[in-house]
Amino acid sequence: MLQDHPIFSGATELLSMCEKKSYNKHDIIFQKNQARPGLMLITAGVAEVYISSDDRRVEEVLEVVQPGELFGFSSLASFLGASPYDGPEQLVEVRAIEQVDALLIPFDVLTKRWDDPNVHDYLLQQISVRLRDIYTSLAEQVKLARHYGESKAIVTRVQDIMTDTTIQAEATTTIRSIAALMAKHRVSSILISQQGQLQGIITERDLVNRVLAAGYSYDEPAVHIMTVNPITISRFAYFYDALSTFLQHNIKHLPVVENDRLVGIVSLSDLLRKKNENMIRTLQQVDNANHELLPRMKSAMYDVLANLMHDKVPVAQVLTIMTDLYDRLVKRCVQLAVEELGSPPSAFSFYVMGSSGRREQFLLTDQDHFLVYEQDHPYFSKLGEKIVKNMERAGYARCKGDMMASNPQWRGTIQQWRDRLRQWSIQSTNENLLLAQNFFSYRKLYGDEEVHETFEDGIRELLDRSKIFLYRLAQLEKEHPVPTLDQPIRSLFRLDRKSIDMKKEILFPYHHSLQILSLVHRIISGTPQERIQQLANKGVLEADFIKDITTAIDEVMTVYVTRKWQQHTRQEQSSSILMFTHMTSREKEELILSLKSIRELQGLLYSNFSL
Repeated sequence: MLQDHPIFSGATELLSMCEKKSYNKHDIIFQKNQARPGLMLITAGVAEVYISSDDRRVEEVLEVVQPGELFGFSSLASFLGASPYDGPEQLVEVRAIEQVDALLIPFDVLTKRWDDPNVHDYLLQQISVRLRDIYTSLAEQVKLARHYGESKAIVTRVQDIMTDTTIQAEATTTIRSIAALMAKHRVSSILISQQGQLQGIITERDLVNRVLAAGYSYDEPAVHIMTVNPITISRFAYFYDALSTFLQHNIKHLPVVENDRLVGIVSLSDLLRKKNENMIRTLQQVDNANHELLPRMKSAMYDVLANLMHDKVPVAQVLTIMTDLYDRLVKRCVQLAVEELGSPPSAFSFYVMGSSGRREQFLLTDQDHFLVYEQDHPYFSKLGEKIVKNMERAGYARCKGDMMASNPQWRGTIQQWRDRLRQWSIQSTNENLLLAQNFFSYRKLYGDEEVHETFEDGIRELLDRSKIFLYRLAQLEKEHPVPTLDQPIRSLFRLDRKSIDMKKEILFPYHHSLQILSLVHRIISGTPQERIQQLANKGVLEADFIKDITTAIDEVMTVYVTRKWQQHTRQEQSSSILMFTHMTSREKEELILSLKSIRELQGLLYSNFSL
């Protein structure tokens, strides 16, 4: 490969002066504040040039170096005598982000080749292109930094919002005294602690539900009604971390803890009044919506989404917040249907699928859901129809494939669902396999927990006897490999393919590979993040790979969500086609690395079936 390289063309004997190097993933190739011994030519693998803070907690990547490219130019000025090296001046470091093979070309070799004009032209070209890319990368980062500096929501931390004076009591304090403390200090919660260690929390809602409604004695100790080991948050967490926690767990008070010591409390109302008043209005509207108010919910939620996107909230947080809001809306649609029909004749559970099942919903999609119940009854046919109509009023389009609880094929007793899944596994046609792919993105959203547990137990029993079914799912997935984009980035984005379908060519293969791999290991439900963690607990995925795949899908989802939102705000036709000409150089480089990680996940799936 190197015989025709401009530096060695006609002078291959100089290769003996060079040194072959190999680096493992995450190895540092060049340290900062050290003189470079020469230029490094990558022959295989990928490295990144980055800046880190002294404590290494904050890093910024300047560029990604591909095979056939050089780095180490910062010492070229010293070699030319323009700027002698006189101490620490290298602010950047270079590390391998996968296995790297490289060739160290000492400056002595350049000295012997300096009179060749081809070498001059080659180095000038390399430096010019890299300088342009670095300037582009720096410009992007400066632009983002300025935006974040002006956006208070993104940088506000819990410690800037919390109340550091907390009202505390001991577990032996009577409920009567707890109520008196709330009245005296005009607070809606009391923290139960011992020597600064948080033990529990009691809220006004607890007093109503656990004391007044239950006819419980006010003279009993607080320990009997407190919420034990409440969810807490760090004082250094960001504003939207706290907001996500409130919405996800349906709570209104968060004790703030540092080094296991109680240091304050933050409430949902304080949080929202300070930063996002329309959020609390939307929450109140959703929780109290009736049939007349349902059509207004979509615009209210899109106002919240617009604020999140404007504030450049990380996409992972946007998805969490918006999915939690949509969950509340869908639950309300189910509740309204139950209120209209009256009490159900038997226990049931309601499930969502697709992006909602994966907790990746940000714009309202079409409906994907099903019902499971203990006993067959005409009630559930009516319930399915009313849920669909309520969700349609709220802005959810009907599913084009009719995968909704109004369809008899997407509702049934636990036994009927077992028979249906058994049929899919025995008759593994492409149509049934596609139905199964959508089904196994399910998430229980509403209903009876015992029904849910019995339902899932039946699925596990079936999967234990359905190895051929899983094999057929893997075969179907092998027909849709993630594109390989291993060519050097400039060749890739100038000469080869010009676009990629993010949904069909990236997200679907990722979700399906993770889904099937999870099913192989008896993990039948959960969000992608939950599945990854469960696979890690079972020793299927290694820590380094988890970090890579998590970063990869976060990068992909950031691009996908941002562009989908832009299409919505511009009233353009929705499309998942990503044109490379609309991407920055850094986005292109990150996409290449992300696709490598997703292909690795696919390869891990194939290895389970010897495909």
